[in-house]
Amino acid sequence: MSIWGKLAGTAAGIAEAAHMSGPVHGLLGALAGGHIFRHDNDSGAQHQVAFTIGVIALGAKMAKADGVVTRDEIIAFKEVFKVPEGEMENVSRVFNLAKQDVVGYEAYANQLASLLKGNHKLLEDVLEALFHIAMADGVFHPNEEQFLADVAHLCLPKTSSAGFAVEKRIGS
Repeated sequence: MSIWGKLAGTAAGIAEAAHMSGPVHGLLGALAGGHIFRHDNDSGAQHQVAFTIGVIALGAKMAKADGVVTRDEIIAFKEVFKVPEGEMENVSRVFNLAKQDVVGYEAYANQLASLLKGNHKLLEDVLEALFHIAMADGVFHPNEEQFLADVAHLCLPKTSSAGFAVEKRIGS
């Protein structure tokens, strides 16, 4: 099974459980916390799934940060996060769950920071991708600016020069 298929199956199972026990942001918090990986012994696959969920969720939540997810923002997501055509349906399931609101984005930022500790270049690439999504509709909304500043601070604290440079670029 591909990483995208595994990701979609995991998200669908947790979504069903979240429907019974609480709001969707509870589901997203569980995803971000890594609780879905308890039965998988392949830590490399676990990290890949966690990274993938984190990136999809942050992209979707960035699109929602200004209140409305536009077609242009969805296109921008597809531009920066290349998804194989055969996996788009699976990625869309996770994206559609995450885009419902921005609640929980901090957990995803912390998850990525933990997974990519020391890989400032990749974290900066994720931040630039989020900025691309934010600008897709032609307006850099104050809520998008705050979202980016928060994610930059969580992923690349000012103690690192890379974090400071990214935060400075997005106007925190």
